[in-house]
Amino acid sequence: MRADPDAPATPDPLAAPGVLDVLDAAEQKRAASLRRPADRALYVTSHLALRTLLGAYLRVPAREVALVREPCPGCGGPHGRPAVPGTPPPLHFSLSHSHGLALIGVAAVPVGVDVQRVPGPGTVDACAPSLHPAERAELDRLPPGARPGAFAQLWARKEAYLKGIGTGLARPASADYLGADPRSRPHGWTVTDLPGADGHTAAVAVLGTAPPVPSVRRLPVRLSSPTS
Repeated sequence: MRADPDAPATPDPLAAPGVLDVLDAAEQKRAASLRRPADRALYVTSHLALRTLLGAYLRVPAREVALVREPCPGCGGPHGRPAVPGTPPPLHFSLSHSHGLALIGVAAVPVGVDVQRVPGPGTVDACAPSLHPAERAELDRLPPGARPGAFAQLWARKEAYLKGIGTGLARPASADYLGADPRSRPHGWTVTDLPGADGHTAAVAVLGTAPPVPSVRRLPVRLSSPTS
């Protein structure tokens, strides 16, 4: 599910009516720490969208959606990925945002999503050495003009998968193959490219077998009435 946040109705999105009633203290602190207005607006609107969407699935108002942290896969500490309470949780979700675009995934099983803006050639050259050897080889075979887009799509798959397994980038980027050959990607997961937009690439990773193209739709996000 894709969300394109609208421009905020006020200079500070945290000052919009109802926002402070929905976002928790950690979200408010994080939003307030973002100096660029565009970054703060994207953060606020994407988190409002997430809570509104989860509330619809859980049949509670957005302001009543509770979020917890899963145990860290590495050390077991209480700073893993965000989740809704429950053993097992009633649903799983993932949120990603990058340069004006946010992506939200919701599933009955562990899920990860990622959206990336296509970088410049310099970024590709700097990041390529950290990739899986087979991924590097694939990029090396491409003409220079095609490498940024291919790298962005590859990185979106990689981050989606790492979010899905719960490690994030604490797991080395070279540990898993998320290249162009679906047959060689991690066993037990379905990793799918999503339609890109506005110079972005996107991907979703779902535990188990998933439809070839998951349901994707735009979600309008406004700051006017987030508490319903």
